[in-house]
Amino acid sequence: MNKKTIILADDDRDDIEMFCEVLETVSENMHCVCAENGDRTLKLLNEINEKPDLIFLDINMPVMNGWECLKFIKSNADYKDIPVIMISTSSYKNDMDKASDLGAVGYFVKPNDYNDLKYLLQTITSNLESCLSEALVKLQSNGAKNIFHLQKTNNI
Repeated sequence: MNKKTIILADDDRDDIEMFCEVLETVSENMHCVCAENGDRTLKLLNEINEKPDLIFLDINMPVMNGWECLKFIKSNADYKDIPVIMISTSSYKNDMDKASDLGAVGYFVKPNDYNDLKYLLQTITSNLESCLSEALVKLQSNGAKNIFHLQKTNNI
């Protein structure tokens, strides 16, 4: 079975450590590559051999923020099909709307609880191949307070 590659772009070391630790516990089939800003994320996309299966992209980062990086990814023919989930401490609807408008498939409010993060990542990673959008819809409809599916209903 081929390992899945996830890029995590976040400048908060504590968040990166918790994310990677949780990811290791939910799947041995995941390879996580981390970047500290949007600029480094774009460089990683050019350096790795295969496209990542998913990108988690923090909104507020130095050098190049998540919005700028998302715009570039979705406007580039080589990368536009990679699903992106925006992550932030913000739960503002305007941020979610902006993420949707720019092409993100989901919006992830960073949980402080290890088990909440584990549940979300386990559900997301186990549905990467076939039905990521459906998994996000299911998480949201089941009351997961940290993740929001952003695609319009007719695009599911």
